[in-house]
Amino acid sequence: MTLDLPLVAPGRPGSEQSVGQDGDAHVRRSVLPGGVRVLTEHMPGLRSATVGAWVGVGSRDESDGHHGSTHFLEHLLFKGTARRSAMDIAEAFDAVGGEANAATGKEHTCYYARVLDTDAPMAVDVIADMVTSARIDPDELETERGVILEELAMNDDDPSDVVHEQFAAAVLGEHPLGRPIGGTPDTIRAVPREAVWAHYREHYRPGTLVVTAAGGIDHDALCAQVTQALADGGWALDPEAAPTGRRTVATRALSPGTDGLPAQGVEVTLRRSTEQANVIIGCTALTATDPRRFTLSVLNAVLGGGMSSRLFQEIREKRGLAYSTYSFASGHAETGTFGLYAGCTPTRIDEVEALLAAEWERLADSGITAAELERSIGQLSGGLVLGMEDTGSRMSRLGKAELVHGELLSLDESLERIRAVTAAQVQELAAELAGLPRSVVRIGPLGD
Repeated sequence: MTLDLPLVAPGRPGSEQSVGQDGDAHVRRSVLPGGVRVLTEHMPGLRSATVGAWVGVGSRDESDGHHGSTHFLEHLLFKGTARRSAMDIAEAFDAVGGEANAATGKEHTCYYARVLDTDAPMAVDVIADMVTSARIDPDELETERGVILEELAMNDDDPSDVVHEQFAAAVLGEHPLGRPIGGTPDTIRAVPREAVWAHYREHYRPGTLVVTAAGGIDHDALCAQVTQALADGGWALDPEAAPTGRRTVATRALSPGTDGLPAQGVEVTLRRSTEQANVIIGCTALTATDPRRFTLSVLNAVLGGGMSSRLFQEIREKRGLAYSTYSFASGHAETGTFGLYAGCTPTRIDEVEALLAAEWERLADSGITAAELERSIGQLSGGLVLGMEDTGSRMSRLGKAELVHGELLSLDESLERIRAVTAAQVQELAAELAGLPRSVVRIGPLGD
């Protein structure tokens, strides 16, 4: 059964929604004082739980002078609070065999931990302490500045990472989504402690916070623990405050040439002394809430989603031109990206690039076979079910449902939407994407 998640109303403190899920699991959503949203999925029989604190801010939300602050905070929240040192935070999870981490995205940030169900109260207390009471110590910030610069340097040494980052910049242009999530070496070196602190104070507040948990979780107990932990952190929890509205989403993706998106395709070639050349061709695509995202998943599976996909069979199996080749798609509030990737010998890059484009256009012109449709639906269905077997995946699903999609589908409903996709819909979408301005990014020991 679908759980419809309101943008704000009815989302005043005290409101609650509840819905059964597959396998006797049960999802509940409550709005606490301050507008804090809590979603849980109780999974009978599990002795583990994953708890996440989501803040609806990502790299796209950084103002001038604050670029890189979102990624900085991901690191700095682990470096100490008024009540805990960095070692205290690390020891809290190590002492119970738990795992804690964080992830920064373009549109949200998540701090999470996987622990035994009996240790969930501890995880809530520590994560809430980090979110509400990070010290952003100047000395720790300077130490972490060096750590982040090393992280960026590590990524820069991997041409497959660089080609994806450059592809996003090429396709999304001056739109804030085109900025790298982790910042750049220049922005990380330049951002002052005051800017990081201001970014933290502006965005980390009750109305933007979503707490999700899955596994051996008691919803009412978790709500009480969250409320107490946030109050202990000094947050004023106004009993009348409503959640911050979900990020405005577009019913259709922005058109090229609007809001910073390039009006024409962009070609980028970066020369690197590597053994392989990496290439991506692609374009803007669907928003995260577009109903056709299920069609795009099938299209992606047929074109480059596995060993039986067209790209893998044509470029790797038949011609031996690449070890790794695939297609991918990502969706955001008002636009998305779709691309085809391959890594190959530099002297064969023109041939491989032509094959990527040819397979894309062949799918747009001629569609897919009944066998391909059946196989891709089976692939996606199996992957969806297997991906829901752990508490971390379910915790993440709750957070994205609240912050991105505005609905939580049951597993059966998701499978139904995948199985409802037709070959005609796949071809229609492939043709639409093929007609958009196409960008190409190449990295390697290449000439002009």
